[in-house]
Amino acid sequence: MAEVLHVEKREQMGSAATTRIRRSGRVPAVLYGHGKDNEHLSISRSEVDALIRHHGRAVELQGSVTDTAMVNDVQWDALGIEVLHLDLLRVNLKEEVEVAVAIRLVGEAAGTREGGILIENLHEIEIRCAAGSIPESLDLNVSELQLDQHAVAGDVELPSGVELITDPETVVARVETPREEVPAEEAAASDEPEVIGKKEEQEEGEGE
Repeated sequence: MAEVLHVEKREQMGSAATTRIRRSGRVPAVLYGHGKDNEHLSISRSEVDALIRHHGRAVELQGSVTDTAMVNDVQWDALGIEVLHLDLLRVNLKEEVEVAVAIRLVGEAAGTREGGILIENLHEIEIRCAAGSIPESLDLNVSELQLDQHAVAGDVELPSGVELITDPETVVARVETPREEVPAEEAAASDEPEVIGKKEEQEEGEGE
């Protein structure tokens, strides 16, 4: 489902103008694609934060510009906390696109109740679907995973109309048996090299 973003056109460009926009509580953005001119826009930070929080990809633009688009790139600050800029690609919400969508692990793996550790190998998978039907996330039920078992991309639950692009045999999550810890005294002893020949020399000397 597409999220609605209320946009305003940016008349002034450059770093100083961009700084003023951010200080006013808005995020700079650019809209491009489909053979049309680029549109330089700004969007309320609260709407951008909600979009990111919901993992939104398809958006409907309202306000100074009316269009449909897909979030093509997000630029963050150095700490990865604040969104600095959005790249929006014009799309028809009915056309098919290829995107990466986050995986949400569901349930408690059976093997973890036996001391195993659940490890997530893959955090997102590539899918193909209509731009207006991009899911926020995709569920993978790990409840049945026993010790030393794994789940693959092909096990991820896909809604109707969504096609998996990632290799279905790619491991997404696994339950690993924890390694036994070797006591420090044994580890230290095993680290000492055995001196071969010295003992033999001593034994020969004792026999003389």
